[in-house]
Amino acid sequence: MLQPRTAPLPTGQPFASSDLAALLKAAGDPLRLEILRLLARDSFGVMELSRIFDIKQSGMSHHLKVLSNAGLVASRREGNSIFYRRALPATDSPACALLTSLFATVDQAPLDESYQQQLKGVQQERAQASQAFFSDNATKFRAQQDLIASHQVYAEAVAELLANTPLAARRTALEIGPGEGEFLQVLSSAFSEVIALDNAASMLDKARVMAVTQGLGNIEFVHGDTADAVERGLQADCVVINMVLHHVPSPAHIFDHVRQLLRAGGALLVSELCHHQQQWAREACGDQWLGFEPEDLSHWAAQAGLTPGQSQYIALRNGFQIQVRQFFLSPTRQV
Repeated sequence: MLQPRTAPLPTGQPFASSDLAALLKAAGDPLRLEILRLLARDSFGVMELSRIFDIKQSGMSHHLKVLSNAGLVASRREGNSIFYRRALPATDSPACALLTSLFATVDQAPLDESYQQQLKGVQQERAQASQAFFSDNATKFRAQQDLIASHQVYAEAVAELLANTPLAARRTALEIGPGEGEFLQVLSSAFSEVIALDNAASMLDKARVMAVTQGLGNIEFVHGDTADAVERGLQADCVVINMVLHHVPSPAHIFDHVRQLLRAGGALLVSELCHHQQQWAREACGDQWLGFEPEDLSHWAAQAGLTPGQSQYIALRNGFQIQVRQFFLSPTRQV
């Protein structure tokens, strides 16, 4: 779980002047404010941040240390790398109100355009790495995924959750990253139409073959990512994301897109790895992230305007743990 390096002050303890001064000093730098603005919705390593802001790594490390010591950013180890994002204000900390107000003020202005261009480059490199992996390993996808968790392990839990999910309608389901298409069979029988969305053409071809073999005639196959789906105006009553988020460049953006893809009263179902330290998964399975804490998914969903529902956690013999989550979009849809 991402946590500030400085522990929150105990409930009821006054905010010491020295702590307040450190926090205000940390936030009193234009570049550090831009860093906080960027880290609101995504996690980045030092090298990525140095590239985005065009400064030396030593300089970026200094800024991150200042922000971290003030409790403004949080860090998490991903194998041999450390990623940073903006800290979540602890509700029992005397600094909570100040941090919440500070972050809200920072977010009122967009990231500087020059930084946005560099950010796009970093995100494109992440996306290209993921696409290249799946293009090169489409024939080995099942075996590599089974190293962590077989499809059946999480598919049964998601199918059960789907059956018990109250939806305003069951016209259209959208699965993001359907893999070889196994779960499309479940969706095909539960909805009038199904959309299979994947940015790897080779994987989409395998899912299409499965659909033809199983005689599933109500599935539309779309080559693209969630941003493409939003641009095309796709809409669904239920969106399913099975073991995909740890492959994508920016999981938080997926939640933003899903909110736009869902119809009023719709639901998002997610199965995903809990955070782990098995570095080999990067090379063997093309993972960009070593799973996520449940709080990460809850935070991204809340930022996107989705409310939590049921959750289930599945422990595996190999030490991995899977979280199966449910989120809803209000019946009164606001985009």
